[in-house]
Amino acid sequence: MENLSELLGGTQTTALLVVVIVLVLFWVLSRLIRIVPETERLVVLSLGRYAGTRGPGIVIILPVIEQARKVDIRERFLDIPSQTAITKDNAPIDIDFLVYYRVVDPMRATLQIDNVVSAAVNIATTTLRAVIGDISLDDVLAKREQINDTLRIKLDEITERWGMKVTTVEIREIKPPREVQDAMNRQMSAERERRAMVTRASGEREASIAVAEGEKQSAILRSEGLRQSKVLEAEGERQAQLLRAQGFAASLQAINDQAKDADTRTMALQYLDTLRTVGSSPSTKFVIPMELMGLAQQFTQTISQAASHAPVSSNGQNENA
Repeated sequence: MENLSELLGGTQTTALLVVVIVLVLFWVLSRLIRIVPETERLVVLSLGRYAGTRGPGIVIILPVIEQARKVDIRERFLDIPSQTAITKDNAPIDIDFLVYYRVVDPMRATLQIDNVVSAAVNIATTTLRAVIGDISLDDVLAKREQINDTLRIKLDEITERWGMKVTTVEIREIKPPREVQDAMNRQMSAERERRAMVTRASGEREASIAVAEGEKQSAILRSEGLRQSKVLEAEGERQAQLLRAQGFAASLQAINDQAKDADTRTMALQYLDTLRTVGSSPSTKFVIPMELMGLAQQFTQTISQAASHAPVSSNGQNENA
């Protein structure tokens, strides 16, 4: 029985010793082998001295001899709480903003300063007050982008020695004093009224211009229509006169063509026929030609010529007689 007890006691001691050894090996391996992701770096100190920056991937750290400090190299941001700053014209305003940064030198971010994040917050608030103190209230409210750039440049100059790079500074909210807000609201109301009046006046002016332009175009169109009407009327009259003249000329040409073949006897007979027509009218006025004797003589000669050219019958007498 005593031997059995001693055997069981020895077995328990051995099992406990094995467990202890396994735990020690696991701890040693966990301290010896590190898996560093792409977004992190390890700043290694060997017996208190800087031994390099390691990672990413599998990194071996000697336990007890070496110490490793993890540094995140991703871009991160600092939410700066609302800060009260005094402008150049002595107006207190509350400003809160964001600072985006990333660690570009893990060694300096670890060894040059104790807490780089806390230091960045403190320097950001101090820089904000300095920048706002050089700008008037109107410029603070109107030139937010310029203030962002100024803050970013100044912060980057300061934090560069800590291995940090300030990439962006964004002001989220600016709260002026209550009386300033009331004055701004009144100013905005007056500005809206002014713009409304300007818009109304501009609309009325454009409407007047449009009406005047329409009346001008209407007058131009009426004048143009009247002018074209007169032109067409004159053109029609000219063509009508031309046609009448052409008709009259054609009539004269026809009379001339017929008259050039008429002899003296024909004209005398036509003249006598005209006198007969005039004499048979009921008018109390008579037209006596001044050349009556000449016409009578001409008529007598015409009759004599006709008698001399008349054919003679078988008994030797003139048929006309």
